[in-house]
Amino acid sequence: MTLTIPDDVRAKAEIYLGDEAGQEKTRLLLHETGLPSGLLPLQDIIECGYVEETGFVWLKQRRKVDHYFAKAGRHVSYGAEVSAVADKGRLKKITGVKAKEMLIWVTLHEICVDDPPQGKLHCKAIGGLSRSFPVEAFEANDGRVVVPRNVGGCAGAGAAAAAAAAGNGNGVVVGAAEEEGKKKEAAAEEEGKKEDAAAAAVGEDGGKDAAAAANGVDKVEEKLKEMSTGGDQQVVQGEAVAAKN
Repeated sequence: MTLTIPDDVRAKAEIYLGDEAGQEKTRLLLHETGLPSGLLPLQDIIECGYVEETGFVWLKQRRKVDHYFAKAGRHVSYGAEVSAVADKGRLKKITGVKAKEMLIWVTLHEICVDDPPQGKLHCKAIGGLSRSFPVEAFEANDGRVVVPRNVGGCAGAGAAAAAAAAGNGNGVVVGAAEEEGKKKEAAAEEEGKKEDAAAAAVGEDGGKDAAAAANGVDKVEEKLKEMSTGGDQQVVQGEAVAAKN
């Protein structure tokens, strides 16, 4: 079944394109809701959308992914399109996720942890079937650390306007924050070059002034020597005249 997102929902959503942005937003969302970081091991994410007002989240990946949680001893299948409503410690109204129970694939509709935390994660399937596992069995072990930041999504009507300006026509601008950071770094680097050039110019002018001053001193010394030599000659001539008289 194809997941269709109504236009009014998309207008209110933060939308992230590409696997890197989608993975980061998914990991951040799990962190913020208090769910284990490896609960949604999707691959090659095309689009991730999140409506903060309602908690509705959808994910589209290139193909379905079957993942085996070794510590829980369970196979879980994630369809090419997955959606849920995220709440504190809970994903409810889940679509596109199935877990293998014995030889049967059952559709999950809710995954939650205890509140207050008891270290258990509960998976509930349509039909009333429920299983509990240690939370740590669903933690990611890839060493990635969640750093809350904007990864390029734009929310609401502003997203459509920004996308139109960028020319991608899908209501999002990916990497806007990173692009702005690069511009600021380039501006700072250019400013640094200007300051270095100014300092070099000042140094050059200073060198010229010093050379001119040194040249002036040499001329003064030369003049003093001439005056001194002339004075000595006058004294000698005066003594000669006195001796003759």
